[in-house]
Amino acid sequence: MRNKWTKIIFTFLALILLLPWPVTSARDAGDDVVGHVANISSIVPNDTYFDNQWALTKIQAPDAWQITSGSQDILIAVLDTGIDPQHEDLADKVVANVNFTDSPTTADLNGHGTHIAGIIAASANNSLGIAGVSPNCRLVNVKVANDKGSCDAATVAEGIVWAVDNGAKVINMSLTITKPTQALEDAVNYAWNQGAVVVAASGNFVGNSPMYPACYSNCIAVGATDANDSLRLGSGHNDWVDVAAPGVDIYSTLPDNKYGIESGTSMATAYVAGVAGLLFTVVTDTNGNGLLNDEVLDTIENSCDEIGTPGAGKGRINALRAVRR
Repeated sequence: MRNKWTKIIFTFLALILLLPWPVTSARDAGDDVVGHVANISSIVPNDTYFDNQWALTKIQAPDAWQITSGSQDILIAVLDTGIDPQHEDLADKVVANVNFTDSPTTADLNGHGTHIAGIIAASANNSLGIAGVSPNCRLVNVKVANDKGSCDAATVAEGIVWAVDNGAKVINMSLTITKPTQALEDAVNYAWNQGAVVVAASGNFVGNSPMYPACYSNCIAVGATDANDSLRLGSGHNDWVDVAAPGVDIYSTLPDNKYGIESGTSMATAYVAGVAGLLFTVVTDTNGNGLLNDEVLDTIENSCDEIGTPGAGKGRINALRAVRR
């Protein structure tokens, strides 16, 4: 009798081993490149303050991480007030620094740039802090705003060119300039022609007035939405706004290993830049022009969730829908 049951059990186990088991990887998205899941074993990471990050769930970033969490080869430039490179959640993230301001340091003495950097690429599943949208991507710290948070078009233009020349594939500009300049537009076009995706804030409490560089055709203009997918009070809005992203009560990194909440189109812009970082690992060159930024741009805009909000462009971004396209 014992031999009979032993034979039955072994037959059953053999059948199980022969069954096809599902495997999740970047290849499921139709790409041969890597950058998937790395160090993220669950769609809910163990970061201490992940529960404070409502926006990640809203754009389905944790689900997108099952396909890709970015790649160290993808550099995202943060043109801002600097980044605190010693922050526990940004350790080893910043691979290059430059200062175009009169500040004595590339570090962030203001707080804005570090907050933006955390949204984009804070380490995930490291048992502390928060998770960035593209946690495997790395950052380039381009300080174009002084320690009071002010900047000018010429400095921003210089920062764009430097970032691209130093390998950045995504240019995040959580800033606004009120008047167009040829130098700034030329810099945006240069970045685009070199294969970079340029993302900029539509502005806060500016009504429907055009803001720059967001308003330029080769830049993604971003509006801010809240947890209910309503346009944030004061968010820039008009037909030149391309997409919207979460920008209300956004929890992220601050200098000196601190964390806190900020709101605005600056934060929304960082979410779009993070999704762009993810997409560079999964899109393919469908038009044969040797670049991927046009496919990244098209995917971001055409994978948005329709929220029925006037002035929010194509809708609110969705990371999962984007990496699945």
